[in-house]
Amino acid sequence: MSPRPYRLGRRRVAVEETRVKILEAARDLLAAEGGVSAFTVDAVAEHAGVARMTVYYQFNSKPGLLEALFDHFAKRGLVDSLRAAFQRSQPLEALDALIAAFCGFWASDRVAIRRMRGLAAIDAEIDVSVRARDERRRDALRTILGRAAQQQPLRRPMDETVDVLLTLTSFEVFDSLAGTSRTTADVITLLTDLVHAHLQEASRPARLKRPASTPSKRPGKTRAD
Repeated sequence: MSPRPYRLGRRRVAVEETRVKILEAARDLLAAEGGVSAFTVDAVAEHAGVARMTVYYQFNSKPGLLEALFDHFAKRGLVDSLRAAFQRSQPLEALDALIAAFCGFWASDRVAIRRMRGLAAIDAEIDVSVRARDERRRDALRTILGRAAQQQPLRRPMDETVDVLLTLTSFEVFDSLAGTSRTTADVITLLTDLVHAHLQEASRPARLKRPASTPSKRPGKTRAD
């Protein structure tokens, strides 16, 4: 029997281990005090203990490295939670679970994620990646809201409601609400209440407009005969 398949298997394991080492090095540098300014391919390679060309071989470019880091974070802290959310039979329970899943994800590497999303403002290629991921969240919200609308039709347009929920479940809103004192559980409760309040308003039958009132005529004074 040829030992080649065995050697190939070990090589794949070694390549994957190197990949994870580079991703963890990238995460450490993004979360470090130097932040974005210290985040370079050379710095990541040095921190990971690999050659600069190894980083390029694995990820092609700095944006490619950040794209892979997004996936690394999601695989570690989001994918399973979202899968569990979609398995909920009741739409509102699924929506609550989705809110909790994204809040937990945003909190898992808050500083690194903040800086990764900040890089999108100055790098068009990274911006495309960030927007694509936000669109996936939009699709998830639309799917759950579609299920909810079958039970209680929405008064407001679906697109408008999805836009509001997309904003409420964004990293930027989570980061702002968490601040320096709120826990992740606090933010989950606050966002869940806000989402429920909006859905309740969006599902409420339209109020009838009251007709404009006409000023009443005051009886004039009569002169005595």
